[in-house]
Amino acid sequence: MNEIEARIVQLNKLLKTYGHAYYVLDQPMVADGVYDQLMQELIALEADNPSLIFPDSPTQRVGGEVLSRFTKVTHDTPMLSLSNAFNEQDLREFDRKVREQVGTVSYVCELKIDGLAISLKYKDGLFVQGATRGDGTTGELITENLRTIHAIPLRLKDELTLEVRGEAYMPKVSFERLNAQRKANEEELFANPRNAAAGSLRQLDPKIAAKRHLSTFIYAIGGDGESYGIASHSAMLSYLGEQGLPLNPEYRKCQTIEEVIAFVTQWTASRNDLAYEIDGIVIKVDRYDQQEELGYTAKSPRWAIAYKFPAEEVTTTLLAIDLTVGRTGVVTPTAILAPVQVAGTTVQRASLHNEDLIKEKDIRIGDRVIIRKAGDIIPQVVDVIVAERPADSVPYEMPKNCPVCESELVRIEDEVALRCVNPKCFAQIAESIKHFVSRNAMNIDSLGERAVEQLLTAGLIHDVADLYELNKEDVMALERFGEKSADKLLAAVEASKTNSLERLLVGLGIRHIGEKAAQILAANFETMDSLMQATEEQLVTIFEIGDKMAESLVAYFANEGAREVIEHLRAVGVNMVYTGRPLAKESEQDGIFANKTIVLTGKLTQLTRSEAKAKIEELGGTVTGSVSKKTDIVVAGEDAGSKLTKAEQLGIEVWTEQKLLEQL
Repeated sequence: MNEIEARIVQLNKLLKTYGHAYYVLDQPMVADGVYDQLMQELIALEADNPSLIFPDSPTQRVGGEVLSRFTKVTHDTPMLSLSNAFNEQDLREFDRKVREQVGTVSYVCELKIDGLAISLKYKDGLFVQGATRGDGTTGELITENLRTIHAIPLRLKDELTLEVRGEAYMPKVSFERLNAQRKANEEELFANPRNAAAGSLRQLDPKIAAKRHLSTFIYAIGGDGESYGIASHSAMLSYLGEQGLPLNPEYRKCQTIEEVIAFVTQWTASRNDLAYEIDGIVIKVDRYDQQEELGYTAKSPRWAIAYKFPAEEVTTTLLAIDLTVGRTGVVTPTAILAPVQVAGTTVQRASLHNEDLIKEKDIRIGDRVIIRKAGDIIPQVVDVIVAERPADSVPYEMPKNCPVCESELVRIEDEVALRCVNPKCFAQIAESIKHFVSRNAMNIDSLGERAVEQLLTAGLIHDVADLYELNKEDVMALERFGEKSADKLLAAVEASKTNSLERLLVGLGIRHIGEKAAQILAANFETMDSLMQATEEQLVTIFEIGDKMAESLVAYFANEGAREVIEHLRAVGVNMVYTGRPLAKESEQDGIFANKTIVLTGKLTQLTRSEAKAKIEELGGTVTGSVSKKTDIVVAGEDAGSKLTKAEQLGIEVWTEQKLLEQL
């Protein structure tokens, strides 16, 4: 190693040490001027010796080339959301359910950072990929923007290959500085640090993100923590901290729910003293084996809960009540308010839910009302200040006719909502088409809400099937559509024809039939025709399909208008067949894994977890995440932890990865 290379290596080491102390530990080791001088020296040396620029050099945080768009990325394991608690009773109920299932338990309490959830991947210790949470399954690749955050190490202490999850946030001082700059430039101000952080990380130019001075806290590892020989969440946090990853120092291990409640009480009172925004406390069961035993619901883990701080309440004036018509015809009233700040954002609209709420609280236009953000998210009117009511105030009456098509509104028995039952109502048709083209349905991502309304207004479409008969001239007649954008939209429409049946079922917007139910129905019946002929009795025999779902499906397919739309879709070439993974056939049920429950644990070296799971399921087996008396086989890879120990204690058959491969 020559003198120049040695100096570059030395500067890299020094700047990383000083940066970690400053950005992660909040304990500066040298003056800012010294750090800046060393950084300038490194920049100059690298400019003269570009072959000696290391991928984890501190100079690589300034931001790369401008991106044209963000690439989608699928998370190896879903980034699930958490169930919420809003009071002490909710926390005690969570604790009761946990202890009923796993017995004595300890918890880890962490501050819930109000920012943007992110995933970071390291390969052989080097930071290689960063992504947003997105919908929990698919996020956006923002690696270059995340590189600009000094708290994120570009190289770990050890040469580890792992994924970690955390929260990127904007410190209060950075937020105030940013808004001061925007005000001076006569730009729109950010409403709160969370929005500012999200907006910064979704900039296509990483240099803009670099100027926003964001930071990060890491709170979990992606995937199976036991694969690293660590038995608990608290031990994992210590391990990640040793690798140089930034942890929030205010977490606490609690042995009882009383200690948890004390921690929550402390930070409810003290949260404004922090240098960053928090919106609650996350409580997690500490031991991984207990987490596995508790398992998951479809949306969230049973071993964790998020306590949300009490909502802030403010008063303002109700200026008007706006009525909107949804795709099922429900007429929803919304309060139009004099602008007011609540929980860090400017609120001008709030939910009134339905006619019964308006009558119950005697809410009138012109009233001074109390506004609250439920869970710091959805604004709602919670009460009226009657003492400040104007003298000429009159009770509010919901209209008798639809605000869009003027058809008479009806109230169906046992329902609180007023409905427009006119199937040709413009608003219902517009909302149903917007739902049909949405990402979780037919995923025609080039067709936005404004374009749908333009197509309807121009008479170019009347239902969802008409989308497939549009031509280029039709689309180019729309505002803001040129030749390229028209071609893109038509290509997206054409591509959606090949979607599997479950997406079409979601798109049709059948009441009570969401994504999961659509997947189950499509996999069981395989074709639209078979599903349309099914009786309620046949439907309810399917696991997770209940009476309401069955009744709703049969009623939908009995509707002449619905059948006409389906036949129109069939005529224009939309797929009516399930093309996803088939259910296990009888031949598969005779295989080596027929009716067996298998658990995978430890590191697999020749197969990924998803590959092994898919192969086992193809041969009739079921793969679960926790070991119990019902487990038939445990496949143990390298560094298998408590799952292997529990399997041995229960006398469950244990296979090596090699034996699994031989059997496959």
